Amino acid sequence: MGNEDNGGLPFVIVDKLRATLYVFASTGRLMGDSPVLLGLSVGDESTPDIAQRTPASLAPAERTTPAGRFASEPGHNLHGEDIVWFDYDASLAIHRLRPSPANQRRDERMDSARSDDKRISYGCIVVPVAFYDTVVRPSIGRQRGIVYVLPETRPVGELLRDHWMGQRGTAIR
Repeated sequence: MGNEDNGGLPFVIVDKLRATLYVFASTGRLMGDSPVLLGLSVGDESTPDIAQRTPASLAPAERTTPAGRFASEPGHNLHGEDIVWFDYDASLAIHRLRPSPANQRRDERMDSARSDDKRISYGCIVVPVAFYDTVVRPSIGRQRGIVYVLPETRPVGELLRDHWMGQRGTAIR
């Protein structure tokens, strides 16, 4: 991401290969990092009609966390819980780890050292509750920001080139 590409806003970098999220102040100072849960399937594109469908209707291969540069915005989900939208059109957000059925073992997955264990969401980026409350919420949870989600199926240079060239697609939103 180019020098000052964040436009003076706080920003997040999501490394999908390492299943790690890094939060930075607008100055570029690292505020914190955390393991994350990501979309079930490997991939860098969102399913085109994802926002018009229910999560239950998504096939496993459609449950990806897309790569790109996204303008984030604080908001709320349908239950009134505060979240950070990073791709509102695709209904994708950064949010706290929520209670889930025991067989999903989300707490265990979050603590696992294996990145492939962290593949469980419908595409959202899920962080531990304490990390959301102490790092995400005070930074991009209270104001607009930038979220960079690094690709996992293509070189990061393609994402950067697409963004800098202003091409449409997953790289600029």
